[in-house]
Amino acid sequence: MKSVLTALLLAATTLLGGCGYNTLQGADEQIKASWSEVLNQYQRRNDLVPNLVNTVKGFAAQEQKVLIDVTNARARVGSIQATPELVNDPAAFQKFTAAQGELTGALSRLLVVAEAYPQLKSDANFRDLQAQLEGTENRIAVARQRYIKAVQEYNVTVRSFPTNLTAMAFGFKERPQFAVADEKAISAPPKVDFSTK
Repeated sequence: MKSVLTALLLAATTLLGGCGYNTLQGADEQIKASWSEVLNQYQRRNDLVPNLVNTVKGFAAQEQKVLIDVTNARARVGSIQATPELVNDPAAFQKFTAAQGELTGALSRLLVVAEAYPQLKSDANFRDLQAQLEGTENRIAVARQRYIKAVQEYNVTVRSFPTNLTAMAFGFKERPQFAVADEKAISAPPKVDFSTK
């Protein structure tokens, strides 16, 4: 009886050791850490925006629409509660990434406006803020890349046999990836026209 119990215990330990539960836990934690870094970089960018807007405002008062667009986009980003749990809700995740994309577009338009003001471009404060923003955008890209890789590895684990059985038993589900807001628009080749009019 004792040897049968020992054999059953040994078999159960061996089966549970290879079930993938710990792998799923580790992958889930990697996603959370990667997402936290994405949020950290988005927050850094969000903190830079008011300073950049105020600097441009002093030089380009007539560009109110662009300044208002940036301020409104930042407000929409700030209104979304960015938590680690956001990645578990596909609709909230999509809303968050759309708001971030809107802010990115508004900031791009703001920097284009700044090109029209040589004295603004030569302002040390503006140059410093622009450099910080560019660095932050690079950090966001790297953080998003790490998150995408972590989600990919996790999703493969959730879908692969035999860990998919463990995932189903414990409620682990695939996580959403970052998606391009308008895939059709970016898949079209750019139109280049060198003719002078």
